[in-house]
Amino acid sequence: MSTPHESRKLFLAGPAGRLEAILWSPSAGPPPVAALVCHPHPLFGGTMHNKVVYQAAKSLDALGLPVLRFNFRGAGMSEGKHDRGEGERGDVRAALDFLAIEFPNIPLLVAGFSFGCWVGLGVGCEDARVTSLIGLGAPVNNTDFSYLERCEKPKLFVQGGNDQFGRAEKLRGIVAALPGENKVVVVEDADHFFTGKLDQVDRAITKWMSGRISVS
Repeated sequence: MSTPHESRKLFLAGPAGRLEAILWSPSAGPPPVAALVCHPHPLFGGTMHNKVVYQAAKSLDALGLPVLRFNFRGAGMSEGKHDRGEGERGDVRAALDFLAIEFPNIPLLVAGFSFGCWVGLGVGCEDARVTSLIGLGAPVNNTDFSYLERCEKPKLFVQGGNDQFGRAEKLRGIVAALPGENKVVVVEDADHFFTGKLDQVDRAITKWMSGRISVS
């Protein structure tokens, strides 16, 4: 299910050139939150059209929220070259700047899947405009998420029980030590890409977000 929205294909002004993006804007009045969803690793085929990213966008859209997706530098029609996560942080900031202009004085949410989780949440933790975070398939096995130790913002993590890049128990241990309000939802028997289990990703996002915003 989704709410009526306007869909715009556009290019954002990124630090390494223009960034290809899609913005879904609700037809109703001012939203309670505006969301950004970041995609998985571009060197392994990750784009804003990834099925997990698209599902997250649909789930947030169904709650009446504007949702921006974009391609990191070097992916799709976005300019620039992959920068192993460092330059991509600037891409996320550019996307947040765009959302802040489009929806002034509206709190922002950053969601990200896999590589997009690592990069997106890192920027979201630092940006005062961002008030909540959603991590999907956090690749905690071999990626440094220590920045979360300083992040008190509310966070939802949705992880596959059989995620080959992020063991659910390792994620639970990391999140248990974090400050602030944090929730982990483990989708049993799901792999990194939540194959055949995207409905459970939808339910986890919808339930968490519905408890945080006023849903009409």
